[in-house]
Amino acid sequence: MQKRYHLSVLIHEQAKKYGSREVLTFRHFGDEKWKTLSWNQFSLRVKQVSNALLNFGIKPQESIGVFSQNCIQYLYTDFGAYGIRAITVPFYATSSEQQMQFMINDSGIRVLFVGEQEQYDKAHRIFAFCPKLERMIIFDHSVRISSHDPNAIYFEDFLAMGENLPRQSELEQRWAAANHEDICNILYTSGTTGESKGVVLTYKQYDAALEANLKCLPITDHDRVMNFLPFTHVFERAWSYLCLYAGAELIVNTNPKEIQESMRETHPTCMAVVPRFWEKIYIAVHQKIEESSSINRKLFTSALEVARKYQIEYLSKGKRPSLGLSLKYQMYDKTIISMVRKQLGLVHPNIFPTAGAYVSPEIESFVHSIGLNIIVGYGLTESTATVSCDHKDKPYTVGSVGRLLEGIEIKIGENNEILLKGPTITPGYYNREDANAIAFEPDGFFHTGDAGYLKDGELYLTERIKDLYKTSNGKYIAPQKIESMLLVDKYVEQVVVIAEQRKFVAALIVPDFNLLEQYAADHSIHYDGRESLCQNAQVMKMMKDRIDTLQQSLTSYERIKYFTLIPHHFTMERGEMTNTLKIRRVAITKNYSEVIERMYAE
Repeated sequence: MQKRYHLSVLIHEQAKKYGSREVLTFRHFGDEKWKTLSWNQFSLRVKQVSNALLNFGIKPQESIGVFSQNCIQYLYTDFGAYGIRAITVPFYATSSEQQMQFMINDSGIRVLFVGEQEQYDKAHRIFAFCPKLERMIIFDHSVRISSHDPNAIYFEDFLAMGENLPRQSELEQRWAAANHEDICNILYTSGTTGESKGVVLTYKQYDAALEANLKCLPITDHDRVMNFLPFTHVFERAWSYLCLYAGAELIVNTNPKEIQESMRETHPTCMAVVPRFWEKIYIAVHQKIEESSSINRKLFTSALEVARKYQIEYLSKGKRPSLGLSLKYQMYDKTIISMVRKQLGLVHPNIFPTAGAYVSPEIESFVHSIGLNIIVGYGLTESTATVSCDHKDKPYTVGSVGRLLEGIEIKIGENNEILLKGPTITPGYYNREDANAIAFEPDGFFHTGDAGYLKDGELYLTERIKDLYKTSNGKYIAPQKIESMLLVDKYVEQVVVIAEQRKFVAALIVPDFNLLEQYAADHSIHYDGRESLCQNAQVMKMMKDRIDTLQQSLTSYERIKYFTLIPHHFTMERGEMTNTLKIRRVAITKNYSEVIERMYAE
């Protein structure tokens, strides 16, 4: 078993092993050229950050904040803080000023690291309202610092304070005192309802999570791992630490909008993603099939069906495919399916952990069929990410969220709620005894708010209990399941199901406007703006036909009877989306109350 190190010294211990080997591939802010950094260089930068933080007088278990998108400075800062036993509090780069002010004050942050101009401007405006906040360190050197701001400096100047490691002996004393009971992070939930809560994550939780994940995920020091989700997100954070433990190389993608281009340029072998990423790949591949000649369409359809049978009907169940099926699959994989992977930049794919929302069986089967090992899992911020996932060398069932990690105890409670206990579960919410009293049972089990069941060693999710709707006819509706069915359609960008105490199911749908406008042009549909386009009778009929086809497997009371096309996207600015792009149903229901009432008046 690979030796595990405390996060305070992980990078330095790995540098002793790997030395000049590359560990980080990255681009500087605004730069198009990829650069690399070795383990030795990474270790030096982390030591410099630790020394500079000691110069600022940061004491053990005091908090610093990071308000930035992904970048290498983010990693330097996190591990530099761990070295001096400080608590790091990460914030989403899209957080509002109101959210920032609450979280900075709640966690008592003294030093705040910010990314680009947008983050600096927000932090500067609230600085005076955060009594404990003393300094701001800016990652992007192109940021314009206000002439009335004596508290902000650039990261390069901050790093220079630790350049010659002036506090190294003190740092080594902090390393020696580091322990697993220390708080490592406070991660604030984005909150689909109510105020954010700070989830406490200790080094003990990370250590247990890393040990358990290393046993079931085939990640090695030969892997090149693309960072796609924000480091603020516990999924990406814990996954990245696991990869560094394994000696893998991280490809730090600063701009998530450029992810597909970045993949084609750097050829990662692994990447943690949310289901929406695969839904868009599915839509793009099927659109290309639709646009192909009839011969190519038949070839591609046949290839996907053979691959599905090979991967899902045999390999997923631990069964050996027949020789005939194996030969067919190998032929299609070499000639057709490998081309899909190549287009994605995935020439030597290993594993692709996927969680954060419901993964539809159709999407899961498709990803396996194009030869990508999607590792479907389930987890929470409160569980240090993974609770369960597909395990290497074990059968998996499409539709499940895999097998429990070692050390996790599970209990199915009232309303089939999943309750958890184990070494990866948070000790509680920061400064929130009221929330802790609700979240934990007297015997220590944590309420997840998710409903599910165990079958043959695998965990299945049925719904998010708070999101479960009850119609006026007494029927229960799981909106996420219905929404995931619609999101595989190329014309659907966002969707929110409405059903609570209503006589039937309805939906608000934001279409993919580029494709819808192309459809209008192809069918000579005249319209004056997006609102007119969304109300066009021919467009509505086309969308209805597609939606009816997608929901054929649903019971009659689950099917969407009426829907409205919304002429703009749901946004964080209007409170309709969280920082992790989950929909806030209460806000959307309120903001579109008139639209909803019109559907039920028809």
